[in-house]
Amino acid sequence: MMGTVPDSAPNPANFSCPAPSAGHEEIQLAHGGGGRLTQQLLERIFGPAFGNPALDARHDGAVLAAPAGARLAFTTDSHVVSPLFFPGGDIGRLAVYGTANDLAMCGARPRWLSAGFILEEGLPVAMLERVVAAMAEAARAAGVEIVTGDTKVVERGKGDGLYVNTAGVGWVEHDRVIAPASVRPGDAVLLSGDIGRHGMAIMAQREGLAFESPIESDCAPLWPAVEALLAAGVEVHCLRDLTRGGLATAVIEIAETARLAVKLDEAAVPVGEPVRGACELLGLDPFYVANEGRFIAFVPAAQADAALAILARTAPGGPPSQIGEVRPTPAGEVTLRSVVGVERILDRLSGEQLPRIC
Repeated sequence: MMGTVPDSAPNPANFSCPAPSAGHEEIQLAHGGGGRLTQQLLERIFGPAFGNPALDARHDGAVLAAPAGARLAFTTDSHVVSPLFFPGGDIGRLAVYGTANDLAMCGARPRWLSAGFILEEGLPVAMLERVVAAMAEAARAAGVEIVTGDTKVVERGKGDGLYVNTAGVGWVEHDRVIAPASVRPGDAVLLSGDIGRHGMAIMAQREGLAFESPIESDCAPLWPAVEALLAAGVEVHCLRDLTRGGLATAVIEIAETARLAVKLDEAAVPVGEPVRGACELLGLDPFYVANEGRFIAFVPAAQADAALAILARTAPGGPPSQIGEVRPTPAGEVTLRSVVGVERILDRLSGEQLPRIC
């Protein structure tokens, strides 16, 4: 009958509007709704931090100009690190440097980034401001502009505070092909600095571990070192930053793709004493621990010394070192000569050694 509400009908009293609190000191669901609070985030936090002509146009995307004839490199990455802040870095710096460094490993000058934020209801706005400020500082250090982005808000308890997705575009200003396919037998394998600091800094912070010498993440931009190698005419065959899976996984991936063998020398790989001690305590292998400011370079053996001298001036975390060489066979095999002279085959880990480190 008209005017009668069936027993099965939803009760309007059970519905509530996710209205923001008066102070707006925490992220509300309405911050992701495209209305006034979304506009407040743009005007109060993102705009002042990332402002540039492309972003200020407030279009659905950014229209960008590249040099005539330039090749473009494009990459994307998502960042779910826990905790959000750690010694030597935070999720904001990690998001910027991680994506800019992936472009640099392609031999491309990083130029533009997008930034997508997944915010959890209840996240303190002050914490978001802190992350955005760190991203702006990292963008300036990496020579990139954040030119477009997106914000979404998920319900309390479903987002672990904050996730960030970044995509990046860079331009390739040379005609070289810097990739695993360019690696040749006889190439020297160079390492830009010590390994293992990022992963162990995250682990120490996450587990509340205190060491006599604090461990800080190696989070840093890598393009200046790559640019210096290219400008000096070094015939760079391949580059790879040592993120998830660490040094061992990066070398294995390149060896498998190039269908060549790589022999590494453990004694030549620098591992700081705090990192080495922490790995021994926790039963971890530093060769598989993530880094965020280290890379390997495959170059002709005749140019190794010149490349090392350049890296010593420009790469973070030095001194650099020559840690191995490329051999024609067995295809895809990576061996490690230990400090006592015993050789073993390096393989991929079967699981995740340190989850949520980037």
